[in-house]
Amino acid sequence: MKYVDRHDPTTRAWVSEAIRRVEADANRSCDTHLHVFPLPPRWGIELYLKDESVHPTGSLKHRLARSLFLYGLANGWIGPSTTVVEASSGSTAVSEAYFARMLDLPFVAVMPSSTSPEKIALIEFYGGKCRLVDDPGTIYEESRRLAQETGGHFMDQFTYAERATDWRGNNNIAESIYQQMSLESHPEPAWIVVGAGTGGTSATIGRYIRYRRHETRLAVADPEGSAFYPSWIAGDAGMTASGSRVEGIGRPRVEPSFLPTVIDRMIQVPDAASIAAMRWVREVTGRHVGGSTGTNVAAAVQIIEEMLENGEQGSVVTLICDGGERYKCTYDDDTWLADQSIDIAPSLSAFRAFLTT
Repeated sequence: MKYVDRHDPTTRAWVSEAIRRVEADANRSCDTHLHVFPLPPRWGIELYLKDESVHPTGSLKHRLARSLFLYGLANGWIGPSTTVVEASSGSTAVSEAYFARMLDLPFVAVMPSSTSPEKIALIEFYGGKCRLVDDPGTIYEESRRLAQETGGHFMDQFTYAERATDWRGNNNIAESIYQQMSLESHPEPAWIVVGAGTGGTSATIGRYIRYRRHETRLAVADPEGSAFYPSWIAGDAGMTASGSRVEGIGRPRVEPSFLPTVIDRMIQVPDAASIAAMRWVREVTGRHVGGSTGTNVAAAVQIIEEMLENGEQGSVVTLICDGGERYKCTYDDDTWLADQSIDIAPSLSAFRAFLTT
């Protein structure tokens, strides 16, 4: 890693101004909305969707990208001419391209060739370049190689996500959830349900729950093909898997930012259920959400069914990770589903019946 000259007054002034710009972006953005998902009132259970798709770059990863840039700037890793390189399945790269353009820095995203065309177009819209690889497992080494070749900085979200965000608060996503829930009928959620891509979001929320001594339990929803779920069950961080078809969550390996010790439960969600839940949310709420949101909602529904069976009441909170407009050519395309041999009809029927039976 090439370090920035900390003693050059010009560089020091540039870094100070860069941090101001990144912080100003957060200052301009009000907090994301917390939507009520309609459940029958007689259940005594509320489901909330925290809408991270309303960030300037349209996804939960905007928070992470901001934190990673601040981390890199404060650590002396990013300077006025640094090429920023990231390994990503798309959304983090979109957000990082946005911040790189803000700071007039070159940006290169190394991504699987299966990444949706919509995400590639967004990265290029913000001035970034895309390096596509056929084997998703090679994105890490290719990113390191490019960073070394250009004298740049590999952001490495999968390593630094859990430490770049202040988990004690400072307007992180966990603190925001509890503040927004304060006037609800069940202000302390029984469960918070999130997916794991880097592991940073679950690490932040899980630590915050313990730090603030909440009784809330944390469930991580993991799509099929991901290494997180089987490794959590087996207690083996060295396990690998084929990789996930749900962009943004699930990984072929257990990432360094994934902290299994702060998680109370993991739920593995089939791809058909993830995509069916994505479409079902749009039917019920009118909100066009992405596949990872479908994974979250499918797991939340399973938890709510169990609460009903056990006579429990309370609130469940999960996330809208990004918008469905990024997946018109994949999860929203029936031809693509057929090519992938994914049949969502049984799962979609089950979700529709959930509210009426």
